[in-house]
Amino acid sequence: MIGDVLINGELSPGTIPVTDSAVVRGDGCFEVMKLYGGRPFGLEEHLDRLQQSAAALGIELPARDDVRSWIESAAIQHGDGLVRVIVTRGSSVPGVEEPSNVIVFGHPGPVIAPSVRLFPVEAPWHAAGVDWDLAGAKILSYAPNQAASRRARNEGFDDALLASIEGVVLEGPTFSVAWVVEGVLETPTLDLWILDSITRRVVLEEAERMGLEVVEGSWSLDRLAEASEVMALSTVREVQAISAIGALAFEAGTVTSRLATAFRHIVS
Repeated sequence: MIGDVLINGELSPGTIPVTDSAVVRGDGCFEVMKLYGGRPFGLEEHLDRLQQSAAALGIELPARDDVRSWIESAAIQHGDGLVRVIVTRGSSVPGVEEPSNVIVFGHPGPVIAPSVRLFPVEAPWHAAGVDWDLAGAKILSYAPNQAASRRARNEGFDDALLASIEGVVLEGPTFSVAWVVEGVLETPTLDLWILDSITRRVVLEEAERMGLEVVEGSWSLDRLAEASEVMALSTVREVQAISAIGALAFEAGTVTSRLATAFRHIVS
């Protein structure tokens, strides 16, 4: 159940004008934070990324301390749920003057299965290493990614794995990916303009602390045939085993298990 909705810090019935650019154009940015006992994990890192996304869009945010307090207020109501922050541009309709909005609300998180099966989907909309104005920004316009997830489910899988038109592994629609080849943890490089996932950052740091070699690079889908285990990384999924990618099947291996345990220890 959704808790109180704050719009620019004010308790609201949860509505924004239909003329807002988020409604008309999908023009804005967002963040999602997972709560552990009412505490948002990685709050400052999420605020950093929100500021970077808003700056890329040319949207001025309220004071950081204000946004932080709104998030903490929403978090109190949802012990181990999620808090969402949505930033809109304001009116995109000529002659209608409306400011940007910062919408904050909490809700329960989904039940996450122990493993997930992915279907590779070509993603021509993804920057895939080509620099552009919004490269790396966490923007609202996720319709192509959602379409990829639906395509995967229609094919009998749980979700999608996005690949460039050249067949380079990118990320999931809402998560990062990593895999193990001969004891080395490999993951697509941020130079491909995949999202700079906060969970991904933490997991890679933990892998290095464990003595694992970590390589960030660019690989084709064929590389996954050499992997002994594959994992999805995200705020909601944490560290989740990937049991299949198309026709390839994988076991939930020891590296995935160790990283999942280490991540859970950090957030608990």
